[in-house]
Amino acid sequence: MQQYSSLPEQNSQVDTTPTLLATIQQLRAELWLESSLNKLQSRLNDYILSASAYTIQAEAIEAEIFQTVVDELDIALNNSRVAIALPQPQTKFAQVCYVSSSPSPVIEVMPQKGKKLRLKLAQIIEIEDLQHLANQQPPSAWPLNIDSDIMGWLIIAKAQRELLTTSQVQLKSQLFTRVAQQCADALTQLKQIQSWQQLSQNIGSSNQELEKTNQLKNQFLANTSHEIRTPLSSIIGFTHLLLAQGYEPTRERHQEYLNIIQSSGKHLLALINDILDLSKIEANQLEVQQEEINVPEVCRNVLALVKEKAANKGLKLQLELDSTVKTLIADPLRLKQMLLNLLFNAVKFTCNGEVGLQVVPQGEFVSFTVWDTGIGISKTDQAQLFQPYFQIANSVTTRDEGTGLGLVVTKKLAEIHGGSVEVKSDVNCGSRFTIILPVRPVTEVEENRQAQVDAEDITPVSLDVIPSSNFSILLVEDDLPNGKLMQTFLERLGYHVTWIKNATEMRAILSQQKPGLILIDIQLPDENGLKVVQQLRQQPEYQMIPVIAQTAMAMKGDREACIAAGVNEYISKPLDLPLLSALVAKYIKLPLQESETENS
Repeated sequence: MQQYSSLPEQNSQVDTTPTLLATIQQLRAELWLESSLNKLQSRLNDYILSASAYTIQAEAIEAEIFQTVVDELDIALNNSRVAIALPQPQTKFAQVCYVSSSPSPVIEVMPQKGKKLRLKLAQIIEIEDLQHLANQQPPSAWPLNIDSDIMGWLIIAKAQRELLTTSQVQLKSQLFTRVAQQCADALTQLKQIQSWQQLSQNIGSSNQELEKTNQLKNQFLANTSHEIRTPLSSIIGFTHLLLAQGYEPTRERHQEYLNIIQSSGKHLLALINDILDLSKIEANQLEVQQEEINVPEVCRNVLALVKEKAANKGLKLQLELDSTVKTLIADPLRLKQMLLNLLFNAVKFTCNGEVGLQVVPQGEFVSFTVWDTGIGISKTDQAQLFQPYFQIANSVTTRDEGTGLGLVVTKKLAEIHGGSVEVKSDVNCGSRFTIILPVRPVTEVEENRQAQVDAEDITPVSLDVIPSSNFSILLVEDDLPNGKLMQTFLERLGYHVTWIKNATEMRAILSQQKPGLILIDIQLPDENGLKVVQQLRQQPEYQMIPVIAQTAMAMKGDREACIAAGVNEYISKPLDLPLLSALVAKYIKLPLQESETENS
């Protein structure tokens, strides 16, 4: 019995030996698999860290990743041929761009019977053949997928003599699949890093631009504050003198003070207009009323406006006008604004010598060149000359004037007209600013004519105006200073003015009397002035009363909105009193004054 019991133990011991050896081989194969993958992953991590730490071209890192994959696989497979083929854009082919560096000869793979592919650099392979290799059992190719896109193909040639153990051969397919995934993951991370770096660069550039803009804004606010406070100081100071009890200046001095107040007010208005013009241009809300312009007349007018400033500095003004330049299509006010901006700048930066305006034809264009013999402009300053708020340091005058917006507005106005602005200058050699405008911009002219036709179509009043003998005016204005100004001015002209503050009072007055004209503010405290006019036009008894709208708004579309509401005329604040007088006289005929009757 004891002998029988010992036999099974001996047999059991013999049977377990092959199993143990197989287990050891399996463990060694798995260790080989994980070791190969860990080594590759470690190298890939180094490349990713380098890409994140330094600004390196993504293409160079990508090339290193691909080459490392084929080299590490070559080592793990004991000198088997490994390659990576990259798809060619817009084709059905791929090109072998990376091969392992083993000394083995060029090896062939067979995607299908009777067809062989050589794994060597620059070898062209059809995508269909790579798909066949991927579908073989076991596969010989693995796609490198990134976000459902195939970035490349990992290709393994079958070795002529297998150098791996049986257990390792069984894990080859798993090795290739996981290597392909590691490669794809590394490329995805590289792509993300590149995206983050680009985003970081964009943020850095944006921060620099914001910082520069902020500096320009602060400079602009400082300049604007200075420019606003200076004329305000004159207005408030001289008004105080005129109102002071016990101070009775001579008539000449009284007139001088009033001229200073008026001049300072006009300076403030010009400053505000520059700021508003730039805002309207950038918002695409600037109105350009194009018409045929008498070029010689405009040029003489702008030089006349600059004449006094130039004379005060002892500068000579020159006008060189080509005799063939007679007319062009443009906005006359905007053309004057552009020329005056350049001429005043020329006078401002010229200590002695001359300032001139030269007008010559250039084919289908006309060039207006403002030149001077002033201090000139450096190349550095020229690069920033048309940036908002930029001002050149001026050694000629005692302080900077303006807001740094004149040239910006001039350039944008020229572009709106289909033209451009050029500058040529050298330090201490004067400057030449040239506005180039088309003679006849057909598209803009036709659009403007159509807009005028549309406006005429919705105007409720005939162009043939017969002035009324009813010289009573109903003034609807809630602002006390402006209301007092208009009432005083119109009454001095001989009109009877009834001044009320809101729409409710207006309706009460209209129920009692019928004025010859209504002068109404658009923004009233209780209702919108345009809606009030619309309501009036719906009632027959008020349809023929002329209405003039006056408002502080001056944006694109305001005039059209007023006309569409039933307004006859439109005038913006600050009020041009002579213009207001002309508009009112268009609809009301005043009786002859006593002095005029006697003279007749």
